[in-house]
Amino acid sequence: MKKQSVKLPQKEKFSFFHNKIFIGYMFVVPAMIYMIILIGYPLVYNIILSFQNVTAMTLAKGNYKFIGLDNFRALIEDPVFLPALLHTIYYTLGSLLIQFVLGFILALFFNEGFSFAKPIRGLIVISWILPVTVTALNWKFMFAEGNGIINALLINLNFIKQPIGWLINGETAMWGLILANSWIGIPFNMLLLTTGLANIPDSLYEAANIDGASIFQRFTQITLPLLKSTMMSVLVLGFIYTFKVFDLVYVMTAGGPVSATEVMSTYSYKLSFNFYRFGQGAAAANILFICLFAIALLYLRTVSNEESLS
Repeated sequence: MKKQSVKLPQKEKFSFFHNKIFIGYMFVVPAMIYMIILIGYPLVYNIILSFQNVTAMTLAKGNYKFIGLDNFRALIEDPVFLPALLHTIYYTLGSLLIQFVLGFILALFFNEGFSFAKPIRGLIVISWILPVTVTALNWKFMFAEGNGIINALLINLNFIKQPIGWLINGETAMWGLILANSWIGIPFNMLLLTTGLANIPDSLYEAANIDGASIFQRFTQITLPLLKSTMMSVLVLGFIYTFKVFDLVYVMTAGGPVSATEVMSTYSYKLSFNFYRFGQGAAAANILFICLFAIALLYLRTVSNEESLS
């Protein structure tokens, strides 16, 4: 009898280019290169710049001296710095309060699913889609003292007798910015909160209704607890977008009148490109970055604690 030869399975040849790990890196590397060039390098360079004496004179000579924390000390001694920081916080909290509350109300309203809900919601989103500079110019014209539509409406409704210079008055200019920014942020809050509401099962509301729970009880015992993570995300994203605002403020008021609406972003811009104190401008930008970084860390810690408890 002839012995039958048994063929052993051949080992597949290892190819580095067919390795799954390599394929994964091929997808990640372009994003990493983009982050390093457009985000990482400017961030590191700005940090280095904040510790150097970079002005119009030293920039022309290319002689940058390391001066330690002198730029930060100069900012603290600057009478404009602390008001700019307080204005930024005031502007951010005021905008968040208005846009979150109104966005939440609209999200609850459109979550009912009535007729024409989607078209109306789409029209509201237009204010968020428009470029910020276009929105800023529109609101600037609306708040104009001479022919602004806001003054015209208030005069016709007998709320005021004479036109008010909303953006040239230090007491009202900041609220003009807050209203303009809230008009942009309301659709953003509405969309994210509507998505969160849609993920809550209807069976929970039906069971609560059968048990005799009131509308307020269903809202406080079902909607708010299950929407907590979405609300945190909306507030943190809204805080970051609002705290670092530049274009809206610069187009509408440019930080005026007399620094009444000066925020950290416009303050940093003016130090760098109006007064040519690039080192101090970089230091102001780093302070802005530290504030946002602290908020992001606080958010990540809160989310991780919630996940560990669950």
